[in-house]
Parts: sequence; C-alpha cells; structure tokens
Amino acid sequence: MKITSLILFLSIFASSLCLSACSLIPQKTSTGDDSADDQSFETVTDDQPSSTDSADQATDTMVAINTVHGQIVIKLFPDHCPRTVENFLDKVNSGFYDDLTFHRVEPGFVVQGGDPQGNGTGGGIIKSEINQIPFKRASVGLARGGIKEQSNDAQFFICLADSTCQSLTNQYVNFGQVVLGMDAVDQIRVGDKINSAITQTK
Repeated sequence: MKITSLILFLSIFASSLCLSACSLIPQKTSTGDDSADDQSFETVTDDQPSSTDSADQATDTMVAINTVHGQIVIKLFPDHCPRTVENFLDKVNSGFYDDLTFHRVEPGFVVQGGDPQGNGTGGGIIKSEINQIPFKRASVGLARGGIKEQSNDAQFFICLADSTCQSLTNQYVNFGQVVLGMDAVDQIRVGDKINSAITQTK
C-alpha cells in the first residue's frame, strides 16, 4: 500500500509540474487570416501609413510632373487616402515615373499615364481608398479595372472637364488635384513622356 501511495503521489506531482511548465510555452495566436503573412504593400489595410510619417506627409503633399508642355503641380490628399498618397510618393521619389508615357488621352474626359508597360496593362494592385471628394476638372485619380475595391497602384488619370468626370465620384480613388499646369495637361497627346516626377516644385 505504501508503494502504491508513493507512486500515486509522484504521478500527481509530475502532472502538476507539467501543466505549470506547459503554460510557459508560447502559443501561436490565430488571427483568422492565414494569408496575412503573404500580404505585400500593394494590398493595403485601413491602418495609417507606416513608412511615411505625419511630418513627412505635411511637407510632401505637392508633386510636380515635368513634361515637354510644362510642369504640372499636383496637391495630394493624404488625409483622405493615406496609403494611396504614400504609394504615389514612394514611386515618385524612387524615379518610377521618369520617362514613362501618357498612354491614353480622351479629349474632354481624361489623360492617363504612369503605366510601366505603356499600354494600359501594367502596374500592380492596391486597395481602393474610395472617398467622397468630387471629381472635376483637374482632379487626379487612380485607374482601376472592373473591381471597385482594387485600384492600379501605378496608373493615374487627370480629369479634363467637370461634366464628364463628376460620375467618377465615389467610384474611383480621388487622391489629388492639379493646382498649376492644367494648360500643360490640355496639350498632352498619346505617347507624350513624363520627363520626371519630383516632390520639389518650382
């Protein structure tokens, strides 16, 4: 009986040690999204930008696009579409847009450029930050395909008229407005180059 009692006591003691030790082993926390680790920058979330802080955005809300027709100055809207603006600024600062072309011109509607393929098929995907800013002449928006929730991360368009662009409101991402150089925009033709895009305007 004494041996049996001793074995029972040792078994209970060992079990208690195991439970205490096991509670110290880190456990994987399920997020409900097994694909989270595979997400790239192009698939954005509703979080605030990480690589571009508020101070940088305050000073980098203006972008200049230099063309053969003159400089086009765009004021960006980081408060309304922070990830879109961050992505656009990253591309501008890396020289991504330099020497790309305006591949689409629809008179009285839009001019469109920024496609690395030059034919309307290039660019990646970014989550659409749809907002209520009205599209009008001089508005700058992101191109997209048939899925409203996904926009092209490279191609952008500039509106040429209020009447033809107002229907784009709440359908496309409005992330900026031309504040100087619409006369240059009006002269753009298919194939015209973006000589450079910079965050310093003259």
